[in-house]
Amino acid sequence: MRAAVIDEPGSPEALHLGEIPVPDPVLGELLVRVVAAGVNPIDAKTRAGAGVSAAVPAYPAALGYDFSGVVVRAPYASHPLQPGTEVYGMVPFPRTGGSYAEYVVVPSQSVTRKPAALSHVEAAGVPLAALTAWGLIVETAHAHEGQRILIHAGSGGVGHFAVQLAAYFGAQVTVTASAGNAPWLRELGASVVIDYATTRFEDVVGEMDAVIDLVGNATDDVGSRSLGVLRPGGLYVLVPTGSWDGFEEAAAAAGLRATGYKVIPDGDVLSTLARLLDTRSIQVYVDAVHDLTDAASAHRDLERGHTRGKSVLRVSEG
Repeated sequence: MRAAVIDEPGSPEALHLGEIPVPDPVLGELLVRVVAAGVNPIDAKTRAGAGVSAAVPAYPAALGYDFSGVVVRAPYASHPLQPGTEVYGMVPFPRTGGSYAEYVVVPSQSVTRKPAALSHVEAAGVPLAALTAWGLIVETAHAHEGQRILIHAGSGGVGHFAVQLAAYFGAQVTVTASAGNAPWLRELGASVVIDYATTRFEDVVGEMDAVIDLVGNATDDVGSRSLGVLRPGGLYVLVPTGSWDGFEEAAAAAGLRATGYKVIPDGDVLSTLARLLDTRSIQVYVDAVHDLTDAASAHRDLERGHTRGKSVLRVSEG
């Protein structure tokens, strides 16, 4: 099958079109024909030699987690996701091959029916980012009516879902983003949008109940500065791995709670998200669509930053 692969970690140009074997499903796995694949920051980090690159078992390797496609083979005859069913979900890369390929195998617990209101391209932009946002906002911050939540990098893939979910559950949402994204983020549910290029967020906000940090100390000490805007006992959640060593100790010293977060593929949560997407309670924004043959361009765009929402690879015809 065709796949966008790397022969070793490197620059975006390391991604090229190759031929690799079609994977064989075992036990409770599905074989899915991929129509579109989402592109995420972890993909670029892994391609460059960071991320989960140390766990890649062999090369050439197809990257990618998100997919939307059509079931080709089900685990058994009465399985609810039979051949021909349109599904979306996450593959367990690097334990299996990634979604930048024409076919993937995926555990049945990590996949569900595609939202009916979305195209495959739109659906492919949902799983990793929306599952991460759900875990941050619903399962970790426990968003509720009147809660004050600050979200850094609110216009990105995870961020734009986090803004919508926090607002959906009644929180008062403050976001840091570029000025150009402010009107859009207000439409998604943000009450306040702070232009990070002109305003120090700690100068205008305080007594937050929770901070969802999608930046960390990798840029302008955003993480350290965030501790100062939380109320006593408030919650700080750091997402980018390796962006601030020692954040938990720093938070504890300031009388705050803190945790990191790693996404968990969950078909049941994806089903809930599908219902929210189908009823337009939340939406996915796809900023750019690239052909599988042009995966390197998708990674170059991602690494330049300032992507609004998600970038997606078109792998095959729907």
